[in-house]
This record gives sequence, C-alpha cells and structure tokens, in this order.
Amino acid sequence: MDAGSVNSCSDLKVQSRFPLQDQHLQRRNSKENLDRFIPNRSAIDWDYAHYMLTEGKKGKENPAVSSPSREAYRKQLAETLNMNRTRILAFKNKPPAPVELIPQEHTSLSHLQAKPTKPRRHIPQTSERTLDAPDLVDDFYLNLLDWGSSNVLAIALGNTVYLWDASDGSTSELVTIDDEIGPVTSVNWAPDGRHIAIGLNNSEVQLWDSAANRQLRTLRGGHRSRVGSLAWNNHILTTGGMDGQIINNDVRIRSHIVETYRGHQQEVCGLKWSASGQQLASGGNDNLVHIWDRSLASSNSATQWLHRLEDHISAVKALAWCPFQGNLLASGGGGGDRCIKFWNTHTGACLNSVDTGSQVCSLLWSKNERELLSSHGFTQNQLTLWKYPSMVKMAELNGHTSRVLFMTQSPDGCSVATAAGDETLRFWNVFGVPEVAKPTTKANPEPFSHLTRIR
Repeated sequence: MDAGSVNSCSDLKVQSRFPLQDQHLQRRNSKENLDRFIPNRSAIDWDYAHYMLTEGKKGKENPAVSSPSREAYRKQLAETLNMNRTRILAFKNKPPAPVELIPQEHTSLSHLQAKPTKPRRHIPQTSERTLDAPDLVDDFYLNLLDWGSSNVLAIALGNTVYLWDASDGSTSELVTIDDEIGPVTSVNWAPDGRHIAIGLNNSEVQLWDSAANRQLRTLRGGHRSRVGSLAWNNHILTTGGMDGQIINNDVRIRSHIVETYRGHQQEVCGLKWSASGQQLASGGNDNLVHIWDRSLASSNSATQWLHRLEDHISAVKALAWCPFQGNLLASGGGGGDRCIKFWNTHTGACLNSVDTGSQVCSLLWSKNERELLSSHGFTQNQLTLWKYPSMVKMAELNGHTSRVLFMTQSPDGCSVATAAGDETLRFWNVFGVPEVAKPTTKANPEPFSHLTRIR
C-alpha cells in the first residue's frame, strides 16, 4: 500500500471518530440536558426595567437626600405596586433540572456492587511474522511442527529438520535424512526441551540431542509403515503409525517397546497425553477417537481402550486436552465432518458438538483464558478463536492461502505458530499476555512457630 492511501485511511478514521462521539452524547429531545435558560421577551415589564435602570439607582447613589419618612413611604409604595422585584429579565418557568445520563442511585450502587470490568483484549488480525517453509509436505495426516519448552521451534521440511530459536530468531539445521528412509513424517520435543523425536517414512523413529546436535538412538521394530504421530509422557515416547498401532516406548532401556495399543483400523494421525499423564487420546483415519488409561496397560498383550468414541464421520487428527479441566478433551474432524466435539473422558460422554463449516486440522487451548483456537482447511484456511464454553467466535484470523495443517504454541502460551500447504510459517499473537498474579501477603507467624518443643 502506498503512502497516499495510508494517509487517506487515517483521515477517514479521524473523521468518523468525531461523529460517533457526538452521536453518543446526542440529546434525545430539546427538553433534556439544558444547561442555560433563555428569558422570555414577552413577559418582561419594559417600563419597570427602564425605571430600575435609571430612577431606581438614584436613591442608593444619594442616600443623604432620602429622609426616613420618605424611605418608609417608598418601600410601602413599592410593595403595593409590586416593585420589590430585583430582576429586570423575566422568566415564565423555572429552568428544568438537568437530566442525569446515569441516575444517581445507579451510580452509588455500581460503586458498591459492580466489579471492575475487564478491558476487551485486542486480537491482532494478521500474523506478526512470516517465514518461508519450502518443501513442507502438504499431508493432513502428518505432524511436522512443534515448539519445545526451551523456546525452540522444530519444523520438518522434506527430509530436513530445522530449528528456529524464538529468543533470537536464529535458524539451524538439525538433520537431513536419506531419501531411502524419508521424508520426515513427525517431530515432537521431549518435556526437557532438549531432546527431540523424529518419525520417518520407513517406520523408524530417531532420537536427537539438539544441544549437542547428535543422534542418540533409533527405535525400530515397532511399526510396519510410516510414523505420523508422536507424544511424550516423561520418559515414555508414544508413537502412532499408518499400520494403526500405538506403541509406548521407554527410551531408557534397550528393549524399548513396553506397551501396545490396538484399536484403530487405519492410520493413527493424532496422539495427545493428558496433563496428568494418566490418559492418552488417539485419533485416526478410521474416524475414531480412543481414550486409553495407563492403569489398564499391559506389557503381555494389547491393551483395551477405556472409551471408543464414534461420533465423528471423518478422520480425527486434531486433539487437545483442556488445561483447566483435566477430564475435558476437544477433538476435531476432517473435511467430511467439520465438527469440534467435547468429551468427558471419565464417562465417555459427548458434551457438545460445533459445526465449524470446514476441515479441522488442529486445536489448541489457551493456557491463560478459557479459549480454544482451531485451524482449518477449505474454504477459508483460517484460524478461529472460540470462547469456551459458549463457543462464540471471538476472532477469525486469515493469512494462509492453503489449509493450515500444523499448529503449535509457545511455552509461555502467548504466541502460536502455524504452517500450511502454502509453504509459509506464520506467528500469531492470538492469546495475549497473561495477567501478572498479585503476590500473596504472608500472615505473621505465631510466636515460637518454628519450635517443635518447649523445654
């Protein structure tokens, strides 16, 4: 946009702001909010006014000429002729009392009862930063983007995994794998923010130390085809493959396969552990969502699911556990479903279902507010911010020109990174800065509270 068009837009904004102000304070009729009163000319006694302006002041200016008897006679005559008036201008009615915009009783009550309203947060409608992401694989079933706890973002572009440090904006290459085993099909940071798991097209999973920039080990023998989803639970790395299997791998031991979950008949494209690490949610191309409980896990045979959720009618990749309610799970369906559903994972009940109108590719809960962010495909390729539990749309963010396949959240919960089929990586300041908690004042300790015995 050229400078001239920018100035014209700002002029329009300035011009439109003042009419709104005036319209907001506009009086509803001519009898309200009057701040002055105009004298009525027809009610003025012009002869008396002339007398008061000319003759009325003579007695006051020459008090020596007036005798007591004359002054008494003047007062009686003035009272008889109604000449004791002090005003020259005449009014028919008293000025009306001004109408209060806010009644006094409401203002007094509001000061005592009403809580201070929270200012509405500004949500930027455009991305704050855009980076090129060439060779990003446009595949709905993969998971190629993750933001670690050390504030480093990992993205897989073709056969290469790149690391972008959010603290200084620097980029480095972690690994480029051979064509025979590529491309990279999934990436996921370990909780420590240093180690990262990389799923491959040939069914293997590599573990890397990003600080030392070296490979630690390769996990083999679990899957028969590509590994498109990964999820960490402390030292357990859970992998989901195109073969429909879900495998728990203990990365500390040589025989890493410790549990196997079998329930999906097609590719597992979504995996998420709950914050407690007790329940695992999985979504697949078979339109199913499974809830698995670690207490039911068995190392000898395939573990039975806790809940099998069959309400979606398309592939389920988008899964997100609620940070403020441990048993609440959100799931999103593909292009044939287009719905976000909410589940009570204790009972398996579907609490709500919202038709978004487009393919749901990813879901993220806000860490600071009761809000949910969804990324979408055809037709708008947008991000939608929802208020929970009302599911009212708070904002729609546009910028990508292809379906927004991958979405991840910064460690502080404020920023969101998205990668799309248009081969761009965008950063959005959608969730805002969390409020600083007020420090709690410590109560004064009781005397001798540090002593356990008095001798």
